[in-house]
Amino acid sequence: MKKNLYTADASAIGGRSGRVRSATGTIDMEMSVPEGLGGKKSATNPEELFAAGYASCFQQALLVVAQKAGDTLDKESTVQCSVTLFQEGEAYGLSAVLDVDLKKFDETKTVEMVRQAHKICPYSVGTRGNMEVELRVMGKAIPVQAEENAGVAGE
Repeated sequence: MKKNLYTADASAIGGRSGRVRSATGTIDMEMSVPEGLGGKKSATNPEELFAAGYASCFQQALLVVAQKAGDTLDKESTVQCSVTLFQEGEAYGLSAVLDVDLKKFDETKTVEMVRQAHKICPYSVGTRGNMEVELRVMGKAIPVQAEENAGVAGE
């Protein structure tokens, strides 16, 4: 049974050349197309915000996975997320790369933890089947099986 835990509210005015504000006021930022596409250097863009949210959310999923296994993550563990905006025909899309460095765990354990986190992270669940997501451990791509990108959390 689905149990709603939290709802975030934000509004945008002016699209990529406007402003975004969260209902709480914590986010109040000028938006722009990415600088490399002619945008302002001092403004953010939807892809940058998505990358920050996905990295943070995936890190939390890793913390949950570690806790369930009786482990803790090194305080210097990182999740780096790159989000790419692309055009295919008339449509636009996104792809993401998550690169994880858990510092204290060996590669085999890190890969297993990343796979488990990918199953429960709300961003991974929400993008599954809709967006290409590449998983990496310290720069090395992890092969992702089709079944790892299907379904929803708990399946």
